[in-house]
Amino acid sequence: MVEERRDDKLTVKVPETAHQISTDSWFQAGFVLTTGINSVFVLGYSGTIMVPLGWVGGVVGLLLATAISLQANMLVAKLHEFEGKRHIRYRDLAAQIYGREAYYTTWALQYVNLFMINIGYLILGGSALKACYVLFNEEHTLKLPHFIAIEGLVCILFAVSTPHLSSLRVWLGCSTVLSLIYIIVACVLATNDGLNAPHRDYSVNWSSTTDRIFSTIGASASLVFAFNTGMLPEIQATVRQPAVRNMLKALYFQFSIGVVPMYAVTFIGYWAYGSSTPTYLLNGVGGPVWVKAAANMSAFLQAVIALHIFASPTYEYLDTKFGVTGSSLKWKNIVFRLIARGGYLIVSTLVSALLPFLGDFETLTGALSTFPLTFILANHMYLVAKRHKLSSMQRFWHWLNVGFFGLMSLGATIAGIRLIALDSKEYHVFADV
Repeated sequence: MVEERRDDKLTVKVPETAHQISTDSWFQAGFVLTTGINSVFVLGYSGTIMVPLGWVGGVVGLLLATAISLQANMLVAKLHEFEGKRHIRYRDLAAQIYGREAYYTTWALQYVNLFMINIGYLILGGSALKACYVLFNEEHTLKLPHFIAIEGLVCILFAVSTPHLSSLRVWLGCSTVLSLIYIIVACVLATNDGLNAPHRDYSVNWSSTTDRIFSTIGASASLVFAFNTGMLPEIQATVRQPAVRNMLKALYFQFSIGVVPMYAVTFIGYWAYGSSTPTYLLNGVGGPVWVKAAANMSAFLQAVIALHIFASPTYEYLDTKFGVTGSSLKWKNIVFRLIARGGYLIVSTLVSALLPFLGDFETLTGALSTFPLTFILANHMYLVAKRHKLSSMQRFWHWLNVGFFGLMSLGATIAGIRLIALDSKEYHVFADV
């Protein structure tokens, strides 16, 4: 445990870690968050959020999700230095507030969340590479699982060469350029298709009342999944002092300028294709082959960078657990990263190829971990930590959030498992979807 001086001349304790702490500006943290929110997942929101909810439900839902996600993330950010200690891991913060038993529960929730998000990136990266492949090859010899395997291999190489979250500096710039390429291409080509297409059907069709309930709940889980990382303390750990004030600036950046591209591609995609919007938007757009190929390759490469962000808490745990020290270029450290991170990504790639149902994983991830981590736990931790400073109205508001999102988490879990079960009946394992 080391001490760190804040701008107000007070010191806070910082836990031991093999990764860098307090090195980045709030702007870099804002870019990390924006990279997550505008990652390749945005190419799926028109189909996974807007199609099940329609114009009214989708637009209102996205706006509400933006507001409540900002509020929930601000609560976690404000607790970063609770009781004079920097909580650089979500599980450390939970343990400080609730006791040691909460450490392992939070750890399990967070790592399920990050593992599921990484599965989504592998599926989307593989889908983008496959979409590029079929533009130039009519025989379609290679299938989606092959491309997911290629994505996994590239992710392993990137993980070995990029030791920690703070070392992403130049790659965040690359990620922004890549994101702009596929978002602008998707928006322009979809707009052109929409202007030249006949009347679209925007009605929301369900086969039964049960289907309507579960589809709506599932789309709601995807809504909150779109805005939340589940690893805010780990990102905040990289921010220079004053850590709380700087992290709030990063969140304001994420939830203002950062959400604009995501909104644009989500709404334009649904406007152009209506209820027939594909799950992966670039699969449905028309236009020059080379333009679509460039967009898909950009999506493929951006998925590699974004996955590294969400895998970094796992990497930090492994590096700290096994005492990785010294230069990241030492052969010993390179070999360790290859074995440890490679093993983690091989397992993730195998699961991704086994059940490549993107929308289902978004729903299940939102249910199992995003709801509990971002909304239930954040509000309850704030209640416990600030219980003597909150008014009765504030306490009521936080308890309302805990109860409401608890019910949503339960419903979305059932919906997600149901969707995966239904798709598993329709598709075989290692399906080419």
